[in-house]
Amino acid sequence: MAKRAVRPRAHIARNLRRHATDAERILWRVLHELGPQWRFRRQHPIGTFVADFACPSHKLAIELDGGHHVDRVAEDGRRSEAIARHGYRVIRFWNHDVLGRLDDVKRSIWHELQSPPHPGPLLPNGEERETQ
Repeated sequence: MAKRAVRPRAHIARNLRRHATDAERILWRVLHELGPQWRFRRQHPIGTFVADFACPSHKLAIELDGGHHVDRVAEDGRRSEAIARHGYRVIRFWNHDVLGRLDDVKRSIWHELQSPPHPGPLLPNGEERETQ
């Protein structure tokens, strides 16, 4: 039987899962403990990006930022906007918040999960599509 070709983003996502940071491991454990109604995925491809964590059923993406992101604020903003164009709400946390203020991070995520999911993909300029 021939080996199935792995798409480049899937390969990147798999590699990122294998080399998770301490903050990513801790947050994954927290997200996993939320229960079966909130099924999160690690390193989930969305469009041309790979989100650190995503709950596809609720259209919520969570991004963790380390110290190197201090110099990449504009790039991270564009990344969040691109993910949002696929209908996801994006929340970002610093790694040190996960490591030192985990209860606050949990509360923020729980608050987002209690909000209704985004209705669908956005138009390129950020406006919502009309639903029928």
